[in-house]
Amino acid sequence: VLIAIGRDACTRNIGLQTIGVKINEKNGKVPVNDEEQTNVPYVYAIGDILDGKLELTPVAIQAGRLLAQRLYGGSSRKCDYINVPTTVFTPLEYGSCGYPEEKAIDEYGEQNLEVYHTLFWPLEWTVPGRDNNTCYAKIICNKQDNNRVIGLHILGPNAGEVTQGFAAAIKCGLTKELLDETIGIHPTCAEVFTTMNITKSSGQDITQKGC
Repeated sequence: VLIAIGRDACTRNIGLQTIGVKINEKNGKVPVNDEEQTNVPYVYAIGDILDGKLELTPVAIQAGRLLAQRLYGGSSRKCDYINVPTTVFTPLEYGSCGYPEEKAIDEYGEQNLEVYHTLFWPLEWTVPGRDNNTCYAKIICNKQDNNRVIGLHILGPNAGEVTQGFAAAIKCGLTKELLDETIGIHPTCAEVFTTMNITKSSGQDITQKGC
């Protein structure tokens, strides 16, 4: 049984109402702008307490570091809350970076997206004879921006390691063309992203016969 209960935002008894900082009454979290500024200009909030942001420690660390640099170091860099690599460390790992397909459709429109996907069979599964076509990989591309990759998803062994590597490429503006031009390391799970050629819209079969 997997239980993910999340965290409570304990904001109701720390005096925020005294200085007029607004909170989301449903969950106690604090709405902020893209610079982590609350409705009270001199009050900022970072981390798990933010309304609608990811509850991840590395995100809070990055946001705090960038906030300090903006306030006291003359920087203008803001925290990127979209291209955040993250992994669910279940026995078969799931990793993602960027937009989920549903949110990408809401943001860009389905007609402006191309989704490439495939099932794959890790070589390490062939010797013990584990089921083929259990692992899955998908990228979401923005057709209006040179097929830039705006979402990457993988379900398979070592998904966290794979996702962390591709996250840097996504931050650098990774496109489908650049992925196609990248030579894969065989036999790895990550190489599946360099050989994708079936679009979701085509309806073609994505099952694999071998590794």
